[in-house]
Amino acid sequence: MLCWPPAGLPSRRFCLIEMLKMKTLRYLIPLALVAVLAACGSSGSSDSLSSSDIAVIGKTHVTKDQFDALMQQAKQSYKQQGQAFPKEGSTSYQTVKGEAVSLLVQQAERSEKAKAMGIEISDADIDKRLAQIKKQYFKGDEKKYQAYLKQSKLTEAVVREDVRSQLISEAVSAKLTKDLKISDKQVSDYYQTNISQYTSQPTRAVRYILVKDKATAQQIYAQLKNGSDATWCKLAKKYAKDASGQQCGRSTFSKGQTVAVFDKVAFDSPAHVVHVPFYDPTSYKSWFVVEPLGPIVKASVTPKAKVASQIKQTLLQADKNTAMSDWLSGLKKTFCSGSKIKYAVGYVASPDPCAATTTSSTTG
Repeated sequence: MLCWPPAGLPSRRFCLIEMLKMKTLRYLIPLALVAVLAACGSSGSSDSLSSSDIAVIGKTHVTKDQFDALMQQAKQSYKQQGQAFPKEGSTSYQTVKGEAVSLLVQQAERSEKAKAMGIEISDADIDKRLAQIKKQYFKGDEKKYQAYLKQSKLTEAVVREDVRSQLISEAVSAKLTKDLKISDKQVSDYYQTNISQYTSQPTRAVRYILVKDKATAQQIYAQLKNGSDATWCKLAKKYAKDASGQQCGRSTFSKGQTVAVFDKVAFDSPAHVVHVPFYDPTSYKSWFVVEPLGPIVKASVTPKAKVASQIKQTLLQADKNTAMSDWLSGLKKTFCSGSKIKYAVGYVASPDPCAATTTSSTTG
C-alpha cells in the first residue's frame, strides 16, 4: 500500500500510521488496488522460513529487518504528532504490528504476481521516478531531499523499495486495463441516463437585502419602492446581514437554489418591481426585500459533443477500477489456500484477509 506523506515521499510507514488513525490517504495507485490489505500469496508452495524472516510469500522473504524499520518509522511518526506509541503487549500495539505485517506482505505479494505477469522494474526505472519526485517536491535539491530522509528516519533503500512497489502497481494496472475501450454507444447511454447533470436550471438576476426584523425590512422597502441604484447600494451595504451587501445586494440564482419563499418571489415576480417584505420561516428565519432585475434565463442542455470526452474518461476509469477489483478478488480466491504464505511465530497479519476467505469458502 502506497501513499504520499506531506513532504512528498512515498512511504508505507506513513500509510501505516495514517490508516491506524483513520485519516484520509492520498493514494497514487488505483483505489481498487488498496481495497485489500493482503491478497494472499503466489502460486505454488512458498519457500521455507528462515530465522531472519517474519513471512515468506511464494519465493519472496519478508525480513525482520524490514519489519523493524517499519515499526521504527511508526514510532517516529507518533512522536512527531505528539502521541505516545503503544506499549508492547497492548491491544493497540498488536494492531500496529498486524497492520505492519499486512503492508509488508502485500508489497511482497504484488511483486510476486508482477513477476509472473512478466513485469520487471529496473533500477533505471526507479532512478527516473525518484528524479521526478525530487524535482516536484524538493525542486531538485539533493540536500533538501537528504534532510527529509534524515528527519523522517528513512533510508535511501527504503524509499527506493517504496518507489519500486508503486511502479509495480502502476504496471499491473496498465497491463490489465490496456485493452479497455469505451464505445460511442456507451457514451450516448451514459449521457441520456445522466442528462440532468448536463442540464442547467433557469437563472435570474436579483437584488435583495436580508435583515433580522420586520420593522427594518418595511423601512427599507419604503425607501426602495421608487429608489435608485445608488439607494439600493447604500441600503444594502448598511443593513444586509449577509455578504450580498458588498455587491450592493446583487446576485444571480438558479431556480431551486435557495429557500422556497425566496425562490418563488425571485422567479414569479415581475422585473424591476420591489416586492413587499417577506419572511423565511425555514433556514434564514429572516426578512427579505427583493427586486428581480431582468428576464429569466431559460434552462439549457450541454450538447453531448462537448462532454463526450469527459464521459469517456469517466467510464474508462470506472472500468479500470472494476478490472482491478476483480483481479484482487481473484487473487484472494486463488492464493488464500494451501501453503502459499507462511508467517513466523508472532507475525500474523491482523486482520488476516485469508481467514475471511477460508471461512466463506468453507461455509459457502
